[in-house]
Amino acid sequence: MEHIRYSVAACQTSMPNPLERREMRRNTDRMLSMIDSAVAGSAPFLPVRLVVFPEFAHAAPVFPTVKELMEKLAVEIPNEHTELVEMKARELGVFVQTGTMIERDRKYPDVLFNTTCLVGPSGILYKYRKVNTWIPYEVHASPHDIESYDEPLFPVADTEIGRISCAVCYDWLFPEAMRQMTANGAEVLVRVSAYMDPWGATAPMDWWTVINRARAIENTAYVVAANQGASLKHYPPYSWPGGSMVVDFEGRILAEASPGPGERIVVAPIDISALRHERQVRRGHHTLAHLRTEAYPVYREHQYPPHPGELDPAELSYEGNNRLIEEAKRRVGDLPGDGPSV
Repeated sequence: MEHIRYSVAACQTSMPNPLERREMRRNTDRMLSMIDSAVAGSAPFLPVRLVVFPEFAHAAPVFPTVKELMEKLAVEIPNEHTELVEMKARELGVFVQTGTMIERDRKYPDVLFNTTCLVGPSGILYKYRKVNTWIPYEVHASPHDIESYDEPLFPVADTEIGRISCAVCYDWLFPEAMRQMTANGAEVLVRVSAYMDPWGATAPMDWWTVINRARAIENTAYVVAANQGASLKHYPPYSWPGGSMVVDFEGRILAEASPGPGERIVVAPIDISALRHERQVRRGHHTLAHLRTEAYPVYREHQYPPHPGELDPAELSYEGNNRLIEEAKRRVGDLPGDGPSV
């Protein structure tokens, strides 16, 4: 078996959010500089091959309507930012999980996505569009809700440094997302996140840390989690606790940024060969092999959105999201089950 071992860098950012497209270049240029720093800092040791940035690093959905986001911040992918990252990836021989952008796509002209890309020396390897949007606030669409959507929801890139997949922020509170990524072959689960206080990196509400470790354990996979480190003045009404980390396939934290706002680069080793050996020989705690899929009636019925055929993602709004949430909550008690508990 070829031995695959390298360092990964989780880079958290602290930059003002762009209010128009032309301001995105400022953020991208800073990220390119951080890639240089991550690679140079590890060059004498175990070289960095994967660099991960947080949600909103390129641009955040700071406007409340699809119309405003479309006019001021939305970009098609590929674009100048992904091209610059590709040039840097080729120069340094690394793979980069970009920060998210507000994406428009001519194939789905009336909606927007919150999108991150895995970019390697050969170009974009996949686009990941956030499936579990942070409703009611986020008004970009989930690809899950578009009837004509025919692209993979949880793509995996099979690369020379392992099989990599990504999900964004709130996605990670749905263990099904990481389970599907793992079922699709993922070995490194990337979390591109803007996880805010108080659900951050410090007890007693350290959801960030708990979820990252749990998903690694549940899937026998590495987790590389880059969190937003912007201060309150950059992204009100929330502050952003950082705490970017790398977790191994046993749930051990290999490296962790100190909690609090600010730029950080966290570097830790990834051993794909050890992971593959573990998955091959393990019989106990092999949760994917042990999964009794038919045991869960909750997955037999559609839950959100309550009436998928009637949802028009082009008309998403804060008020509309709240109405759908309330209807979905009323349906929870009506889901089929195995009878009353005794």
